[in-house]
Amino acid sequence: MKRNKSVAWQRRAASAPGAEGKQIAVVGGTGGIGRALSRHLASLGAQVTVVGQTFRDAGTPGITFIQADLSLMREAQRVATELPAQALDMVIFTTGIFAAPQRQETSEGIERDLAVSYLNRLVMLHAIAPQLGTRRVQSAMKPRVFLMGYPGGGQIGTFDDLNAEKSYKAFPVHMNTVAGNEMLVLDAAKRYPSATFFGLNPGLIKTNIRDNFFGKDSLKSRMAETLIGLLTPTADAYAERIVPLLLTPDLEGHSGAMFNNKGQAILPSVGLSEAHIRQFMAASEALVARTGVEVHAS
Repeated sequence: MKRNKSVAWQRRAASAPGAEGKQIAVVGGTGGIGRALSRHLASLGAQVTVVGQTFRDAGTPGITFIQADLSLMREAQRVATELPAQALDMVIFTTGIFAAPQRQETSEGIERDLAVSYLNRLVMLHAIAPQLGTRRVQSAMKPRVFLMGYPGGGQIGTFDDLNAEKSYKAFPVHMNTVAGNEMLVLDAAKRYPSATFFGLNPGLIKTNIRDNFFGKDSLKSRMAETLIGLLTPTADAYAERIVPLLLTPDLEGHSGAMFNNKGQAILPSVGLSEAHIRQFMAASEALVARTGVEVHAS
């Protein structure tokens, strides 16, 4: 990943105002990095709506819950209608898995990793983006959307077999979700000027995101996460490091920027031309349409 020296921001003290009273949604906020971000933002005074399957923070001040199975496009569509988009200051998309060694398919006929890690974000983002923050009384900043993935790593994706029906290999399939999320940021930054969009690359963090590849609670999974935990920050440590970036006013005017695990701006992946992004988005929307859900991109 190459640094983007045209984007800079000043890290302010942890006690500096910024989160107090903010209305924030964290999609995938019931585990891993999403949960760490939700809890930290709530501790700073934000009102956080988390979306996920298993709620672990009932009774935590500042956190409310929308239950959803985000492997399903119809559920993503429902969540978009339940989120208080017009009042939101920020949306953070964190939900994701890794592709399994053998192809998995949702009940809607979509390859599971693609559905969970990318396509539900596509559905929700386009549904809520035109409404974001439109009923806020006053704000010095446009509404913000952060998509967590691995931007800047050179993945541009392939769209001719997006659902991996002709052939299946776990790594290329997961890299399509990586590329898709980076393209969502770049596409939305141009499509929706009333909000700002950013990509986050947290690097390796000890979570359960690799369970789908190694097997939930398997020896391989436990060994991998133990090793990762020894060498990398915890989800809580990452959240504390990155939240000042999410709240800084210095990001105004930099919609479409990407950031590494230290909060430093990085350049987008080479090869993500406007033509390629259009083709990838069109293939993504066509795949979602097979489930009966229409993507309404303004």
